[in-house]
Amino acid sequence: MNLKLVKKNNPESLVSSAAGAIPPSGIREFFDIVASMPDCISLGVGEPDFVTPWRISDVGMYAIKDGYTHYTSNRGIQELRKLLADFLKRNYGAQYDPEEEILITMGVSQGLDLAFRSILNPGDEVIIFEPCYVSYPSTIRLALGNPVTVQTRFSEEFTIDIKRVKQAINPATKAILLNYPSNPTGSVIGRETLERIAELSVDHNLIVLADEIYSALFYEKERYSILNIPEMKERTIYLNGFSKSHAMTGWRLGYVAAPKYLTEVMLKIHQYTALCAPSM
Repeated sequence: MNLKLVKKNNPESLVSSAAGAIPPSGIREFFDIVASMPDCISLGVGEPDFVTPWRISDVGMYAIKDGYTHYTSNRGIQELRKLLADFLKRNYGAQYDPEEEILITMGVSQGLDLAFRSILNPGDEVIIFEPCYVSYPSTIRLALGNPVTVQTRFSEEFTIDIKRVKQAINPATKAILLNYPSNPTGSVIGRETLERIAELSVDHNLIVLADEIYSALFYEKERYSILNIPEMKERTIYLNGFSKSHAMTGWRLGYVAAPKYLTEVMLKIHQYTALCAPSM
């Protein structure tokens, strides 16, 4: 063996520069630290403090016994997609074709990954609002995009300032990512602000991604969604799931609703990276 050659060729240099530049999740590092601290009380993790309701757990156990443990359709179980289409129409008046416009994913996190990889070219920018969910910037970078942050402030109850959004838009801007109720601030986006964002997205030909995983944990009289604006369907990627609302974080079950021209691309990536969502 040529020892000089062994020293010269460092296999660590073969790691992808894009992936290698991504910092590890601070949340997961914190999990590792507190795992050995039984008396530690967490006040910051998006984990329901109750277990999956027994009605869901029982159905899941019976389904396993009945053999529902095989591959599903790439798009996800048809019955579930139909129920989700009914849910979106009933709650938002939004019409989605369950056969072509709804995709079942392994949680919202996978849905975001599929969405970014479907719309971003190298160097495209996505506007995000800080403080934000820790995964957003890295997920955008992994799709070879650039996150552009617009700050929200405690003194303003973390509301979105449309003037700052306008200042952040430039020819490289491809999308705006909304998360409401927000993780970690809990802030919501009012009707007027959503309508202004919708106007900006049309004027500048942008995609809007709406991560509404916490939407069921909203207790005011009126909750407005970007889906309530009919004209926005053709440029909106709506993401939701069951982790927070049904205490199913470990089940990894989410979904994406978007127009066909977007779900067709997401489906192709989904087919080759995950094949299908879990059958349970």
